[in-house]
Amino acid sequence: MSQTPEGTVSQVEAMSTRGLGESPLVHELTARYGPDVLCVQPTLTGVPVVWVNPGILTAVMGWLRDLEQPFSMLFDLSALDERFRSHRDGLPEADFTVFYHLLSIERNDDIMIKVPIDERDMAVPSISAIYPNANWYEREVWDLFGITFQNHPHLTRLIMPPTWTGHPLRKDYPARATEFDPYSLTVEGQDKEQEALRFVPEEWGMARERDGSEFMFLNLGPNHPSAHGAFRLVLQLDGEEIVDCVPDIGYHHRGAEKMAERQSWHSYIPYTDRIDYTGGVMNNLPYVLAVEKLAGITVPKRAETIRVMMAEMFRITSHLLFLGTYLQDIGAMSPVFFTFTDRQKGYEVIEGITGFRMHPAWYRIGGTAHDLPKGWEKLVQGFLDWMPKRLDEYESTMMTNAIVRERTRHIAAYTTQEALDWGVTGPNLRATGCNFDLRKQRPYGGYENFDFDVPLGSNGDVFDRGMLRIEEMRQSLRIIQQCVNHMPTGDYKADHPLTTPPPRERMLQHIETLITHFLSVSWGPVLKPNESLQMIEATKGINSYYLTSDGGTTSYRTRIRTPSFPHLQQIPSVMRGGFIPDLIAHLGSIDFVMADVDR
Repeated sequence: MSQTPEGTVSQVEAMSTRGLGESPLVHELTARYGPDVLCVQPTLTGVPVVWVNPGILTAVMGWLRDLEQPFSMLFDLSALDERFRSHRDGLPEADFTVFYHLLSIERNDDIMIKVPIDERDMAVPSISAIYPNANWYEREVWDLFGITFQNHPHLTRLIMPPTWTGHPLRKDYPARATEFDPYSLTVEGQDKEQEALRFVPEEWGMARERDGSEFMFLNLGPNHPSAHGAFRLVLQLDGEEIVDCVPDIGYHHRGAEKMAERQSWHSYIPYTDRIDYTGGVMNNLPYVLAVEKLAGITVPKRAETIRVMMAEMFRITSHLLFLGTYLQDIGAMSPVFFTFTDRQKGYEVIEGITGFRMHPAWYRIGGTAHDLPKGWEKLVQGFLDWMPKRLDEYESTMMTNAIVRERTRHIAAYTTQEALDWGVTGPNLRATGCNFDLRKQRPYGGYENFDFDVPLGSNGDVFDRGMLRIEEMRQSLRIIQQCVNHMPTGDYKADHPLTTPPPRERMLQHIETLITHFLSVSWGPVLKPNESLQMIEATKGINSYYLTSDGGTTSYRTRIRTPSFPHLQQIPSVMRGGFIPDLIAHLGSIDFVMADVDR
């Protein structure tokens, strides 16, 4: 698998043409580890992608973590089945690839490390001792690809049931239900499934008693109002104190990443809506931006502004849902009715513009599905005039309430470093005082054209996580007002053959465009082989799509990194030594939905 140093240098020079091979970090990495750095891969991801031998993986990760300006967050970790990939020119031989996406707040920069895996030796070292949040990511890769992580503390199924056979994200695993035999469950099979769900404390290193007193083990969920979906927490309790807990996910898994392998680049857009199902078109945005990188499409300014406006509308409706349920979880019954009233007003605007409410699937490759309708300004302005006073009322009557403050201040608090250790992003990271918002630090999709502030907390507690989202809604209103005041003229979709579908008026006039329209709708656009990545500041944190094209009409691999996944993994570290009511308050403050966790 290894290459000569000369081969490595040529790869770095090739990378230089894209501006990433000039990275001093890449040169230092190459100089430090020599021929064990196999190559630097040219991609459209916007970050250096460096292949290394598995034998130096932990050393490289430790070095990157301990730099003066460290890569303090493991942003993502997943894998790719390379066995059926046709276009791999210049890359190390590999049957599978494990990739590690690291993020540095101090540098405002990323790096991706890739490790080639031979099918005859499906094992790499675990890095969970270096990055704690690697625990769940490595379990997910073992679950879905069958790659073993040596010295992992508890390498078991995470997404699939404990009794599952096979690894679904392998290319030779069926992608359609019709490829399986009809499902049946006998009485014996049901008993086996039930027994597999039994929690055994010893398997998790938990004692059953302390000082002669037995602990209580309590299931919170998977059907419980405060679990916000099909989510199970097994609590180890000493009275009301939480000694330890084990989150159990996977009950909502629908195989969104697998589905992407059989949908065209265009027809996959509606599936993205259902990831964070409260985020609507916010889920479309990173996907279409990543596809546009692969296609080389530049989006018109009007389309960019429309996208920003609708994304911020969904940020507000999502935060309103959060605020109502957050306060309800700590015992306030009235707020949810008020926030849902305001949310309805937001959906009236969304429906008036897109024709749909929660899941418009309205963004398109190259722009949006259609232009803004006549009278949209009055519709949006009415919402902008309504909301500010409502937000003031929420803050003055709810967040200053003595009971709310007693239940939330200095509860389930964590520091910026602890947040980075566990991959926490978005409002939950900024509540610790960390000023990192991709819309400001790495503007994308037109956000560089808008004036807004980034709200910050100071204590990183349940209270700050609530207050922060109220202020974020105010900033979203500022952005939307600028969209209304300065909406550009021009097209709502790029005039490019790979937009889907091409503009209808041209399709009715030109036979070439008619043919392109037919092929794009029936077959799908063909994108050149490459890889692209797009990260955005979504409603619940940073969401990203990492796409691999093999030169076809479908994605070879679609990796969806969601914010809720690491946020739930962090729960035990935050709640050990806390109490059950504090856990309920913390769950409400996270702002998660299980589709965003399980995908």
